[in-house]
Amino acid sequence: MNQLLKNGVKCLVGICALSAAVAASAAEMKAEPGTLKVGIEPWLGYGQLHVAAAQGIYARHGLEKVDLVNFNEDKDINAGLASGQLDAATIATHTAMGMVAAGLPVKIVLLLDQSMTADAVIAGPDIKSIKDLKGKEVAFEEGATSDILLHAALAKNGMQWSDIKPVPMPAANAGTALIAGRVPVAVTYEPYLSTARQQNPKVNMLFSGKDLPGIVSDVLVVRDDVLKNKPGQIQALVDSWGDAVTHYRANTTADRAVIAKAVGSSPEDLASAFDGVQFYSLAENQQQLNGAFAQTTFPMVLKAAMEAGLVQKPVTAAGMIDKQFVKP
Repeated sequence: MNQLLKNGVKCLVGICALSAAVAASAAEMKAEPGTLKVGIEPWLGYGQLHVAAAQGIYARHGLEKVDLVNFNEDKDINAGLASGQLDAATIATHTAMGMVAAGLPVKIVLLLDQSMTADAVIAGPDIKSIKDLKGKEVAFEEGATSDILLHAALAKNGMQWSDIKPVPMPAANAGTALIAGRVPVAVTYEPYLSTARQQNPKVNMLFSGKDLPGIVSDVLVVRDDVLKNKPGQIQALVDSWGDAVTHYRANTTADRAVIAKAVGSSPEDLASAFDGVQFYSLAENQQQLNGAFAQTTFPMVLKAAMEAGLVQKPVTAAGMIDKQFVKP
């Protein structure tokens, strides 16, 4: 056999070996049987999970069943993850940091969204700025995105926490409390934000995520034992999110209707809210988890969260982010 033929045979064998390895890898990542339980709140930033369900995307990726378990408060999702009742959850970036700092073994596997104007500090028409909050009662949800947004708003305006009178309550109730006149200021998110502004169009938006881009962002976290025992399910879930974002961008009107229904509102009521949220595709995740999110957003959120007392000790992006599921 001449040398050229030998080299050709070697190349062919190499290609076959590579193909076999790729096939084996794909087989290994096949979604494991059983139900995948994901904690979720009625926030439109998590909407692509509802789109995936409505469009049959989970099944196409081999997931037997995805159980989206609804919660109204972060603390209940945290408890579900800690107890093992949930496999994964959609939560705020700072909430994930707090979990890891407290010893809960979870990893960030996907950057979901960033809120620009869909999380906000709102007030009655007589309050015009954050500086006007001095001495005022402010309704907000402790330990949630509303908490960190309020701390960030005060800090950016040179104010202290002691300058306000905190009134802790769920974000779902904060806007209602403002409209009912029980508090003069509230921190909440969509769809509660739009509901409050519809009931009183004179409500002022004093501060939102766009005033400090990245401060309100959300991630998908998964328990370490699930990453070890059900990597195929997690890969399928991540891929389903990616396909849902693609579907959403091509069918925005229809998919907004799906998301609005899931969070208990209407597409018309949430039109401006949708425009204030950025969903991240898998390609964007590949860039963000290796770039801006890990290097800039993560440390910014960590600093704000520690100053607010929401994260008790430092954590690192390298230690928290598992990028294997968004690799090209």
